[in-house]
Amino acid sequence: MVRFYQGIDLRSRNAMIEFLVKHFRYYTANSWNGSQSYACNLKINRLDLSSEIVDKLFDMIHTQEFFYGIDELLQEFNHQHGYLWQASMNGRNGGYLVLYQGQATKSDYKSFCTSCGQRNYRSVQETGPICGRCKKPHRIDYMTAPLNISVFPGRGTDDNENFKDWDINDIRERVRLVQEFDMLADKIVDYAIMCANNYTVEDEEIFIPKTRKILVPLT
Repeated sequence: MVRFYQGIDLRSRNAMIEFLVKHFRYYTANSWNGSQSYACNLKINRLDLSSEIVDKLFDMIHTQEFFYGIDELLQEFNHQHGYLWQASMNGRNGGYLVLYQGQATKSDYKSFCTSCGQRNYRSVQETGPICGRCKKPHRIDYMTAPLNISVFPGRGTDDNENFKDWDINDIRERVRLVQEFDMLADKIVDYAIMCANNYTVEDEEIFIPKTRKILVPLT
């Protein structure tokens, strides 16, 4: 099984630079853009897993539930780094975990509806508890304004960077960031294996309500 995290001697400038320079990279947008960042190849057939687990994972990636746990891991990483650094999937089939730069700013929303989720730029004190969308009196004010989270998909990280000009503490900080990113990749692989060992994929038949016109006799 492929593991991405590597222990690096954080006292050695040469070892840290070698780690950063040789780390796998992938595009932050498209290949034509040219910008790249640190990345991990998480394609199922590249993780050196057993054929049984590989077959099950190829089934599981067609379910929504499988990605819930992965999204939680990504959000945890992004939150821990204040959304200045964010991990997300890229590639034609989403097989590459890529480290992005981003930001989080406070939004201007003041309230929201607990029934339908509609957000409002005015407080309940200003306009009352009635929701403009669902008309229910379930609007409440935010205790803390929600964040607007964004990412810079066209921005690369350390493209052709000359780390020899960096202060050693800055190099060490970058290495630790990339190591944490690699640990995230390992957590995603561990999660996938856990799912393969504990779950199976079955077909579920669902019925979707459909509206149609009918004739109703006059009363």
